[in-house]
Amino acid sequence: MSRLRMVVGAIGATAAVVGMTTAGASGLAQASPRPAETLLAGSAASFTSHTRVTGDVAGSTQLTIQMWLKPNVAAAARFATEVSTPGSPLYRHYLSPAGYTARFGATSSEATKVESWLRSEGFTAVHTDSQRSYVRATASTSKINAAFRVRLETYKASKAANAGPYALRANNREVSLPASLASSVLGVTGLDNAAPILPLIRQSTKPAAATGVKSTPDASSTGACSHYYGQHETTGLPEQFGTTSFPTEVCGYSADQLRAAYGATSSSAGAGQTVALVELGLAKDMFLTLQDYATANDMPAPSSERYAELSLGQGTACGDEFAVEEQLDVESSYDMAPGANQLVVGGDSCNQGDYGLQGLFDADTAILNGASGHPLASVASNSWEGGIESQPASLTNIEHAYLVRAAAEGVGMYFSAGDGSGVLSPSDDPFSIAVGGTTLGIGKTDNRLFETGWSTGESFLENNSWVFEGEQGASGGGPSLLWKQPAYQKGVVPSALSKAAGNRGEPVRSIPDISADADPFTGMAIGILSFKKGVPRYHQFDVGGTSEASPLVAGLVTAAQQGQPASFGFVDPALYQLAGSSAYYDTLPLTSSSPALWQGTVCQAKTCGIQLLTTFDDQSTSMFGYTGQVTLPGYDNMSGVGTPDGPNFTTGLRSLEG
Repeated sequence: MSRLRMVVGAIGATAAVVGMTTAGASGLAQASPRPAETLLAGSAASFTSHTRVTGDVAGSTQLTIQMWLKPNVAAAARFATEVSTPGSPLYRHYLSPAGYTARFGATSSEATKVESWLRSEGFTAVHTDSQRSYVRATASTSKINAAFRVRLETYKASKAANAGPYALRANNREVSLPASLASSVLGVTGLDNAAPILPLIRQSTKPAAATGVKSTPDASSTGACSHYYGQHETTGLPEQFGTTSFPTEVCGYSADQLRAAYGATSSSAGAGQTVALVELGLAKDMFLTLQDYATANDMPAPSSERYAELSLGQGTACGDEFAVEEQLDVESSYDMAPGANQLVVGGDSCNQGDYGLQGLFDADTAILNGASGHPLASVASNSWEGGIESQPASLTNIEHAYLVRAAAEGVGMYFSAGDGSGVLSPSDDPFSIAVGGTTLGIGKTDNRLFETGWSTGESFLENNSWVFEGEQGASGGGPSLLWKQPAYQKGVVPSALSKAAGNRGEPVRSIPDISADADPFTGMAIGILSFKKGVPRYHQFDVGGTSEASPLVAGLVTAAQQGQPASFGFVDPALYQLAGSSAYYDTLPLTSSSPALWQGTVCQAKTCGIQLLTTFDDQSTSMFGYTGQVTLPGYDNMSGVGTPDGPNFTTGLRSLEG
């Protein structure tokens, strides 16, 4: 798990350069001079400034890039705010995809201008998407270098920046465009292939203990994980929180347990609604897996008529980059809304330009482009992040443009807020529904024992004493360094939580907005198929992360939309209007008076490598990785306004119908 630091990133203006020429010695491709050029600010990947170059991308390599067209974002944002705010005359009077393009989108002449330039530079397969979000084109690397006055290079991969199974590549500098195109282009994607951030923690990634630590042998215990919180205990441990016994980690909650904890009901199961799950690539036999999962969890059998997949690439041919992620997304959203339609949208995972953020942007855009005059879904769960807030500004601008569009069309875009202290993009965007994480204790009778903000510390045993290591994982959250406070947060977010570093002097956007279970030590049991000699075998294991929380909340909102005349769309303004009401369970901090049973769990060596004590709701400035997030009564920057509280959550949202 990466520890994240927040760095100021600029969004904005392009810098004009007149009479620019290129030369081999400068590191740029040779190209004919253009009379007037403009650098596209924020179009170089951040990692290129501090990562070792390992070579050049071969000139013959074919890549597909996209030039994203600039809509009237400011006007669109005003409209999107109106249709999303309860009490507004326009509340829930959304635009169709074509209606949005006609009113706020790039013009056909702008798209034609970009198309013509690309063809003049030797690109082929040049075309604009159906709602003029981008112009897509293919060319050899040598032609791309010449057109954009860059050199595509390969870089040494690291945990912070990599391209999964592929060599990491990027342009060595900001791209240059003819000045005549500058006002029409938001950004260019497909040049770099850095992998997105997946806020997902699997069982095998739980430990984060120091290398070479010799831990004390496991204390007396059944050795078994707990099927409900507190089922099994480890005894004879060094004293902590006034006790020498701690419960073992949760094996992974079942569908019934999570439904009971969040009050999901059969009367609101999402009938007539569609929830989209955004992936990169597609998992093999996902519907078969869902059928097995439903059987194992005593859930209604899924209907093939209400399940669909949309592949924007070659399906599973280039691998499933969201392996495990897709199963988690589909199964957790199904838990909360088993009567809804599910659409799994797989962005292209092949390394020809789409691998990485371009493929994910296209998946979200495909939902908004829609079919038959409507978006493909009214709820979309995105269990990924582009990067920290210092990501290239052009990426932030692209994300913001289509998130504004989503709100205008009545599509709620839910994003996992991250699995470590700090703020990520695009969940920080004012038009993103940022879903944070909690630590959830579910008892023997499926009752909620406690729920607190997810910030888990870890300690290992050495010489019969606990040695504290720091943060194991936490909900993403905190004050944004990019965005000012949106109107819907005013009066709800405490002033202390809406102050950005650097004393900017005005309130800023705070995330997350809402939350659900995410701590891997109180996580969810997901089902997956493994194949041995071509024969599928179903098995379950526990996972966590805000990749669990996002589809859970998205599923609950999908269920609440059942029977409503319009979707809830971008739901943040409604969520904050309901703040402090019975619509939410208020995730409270753990204190010295909280039962010792709730303070943490023990993870045995066979699971975590060494025996660990995982302590919940750790909030300490001395903790490695800590950024000042807190769990508080009311709004806090671990869990937002709280977690959905069953029928009260549904009733609350429906009561705001305009």
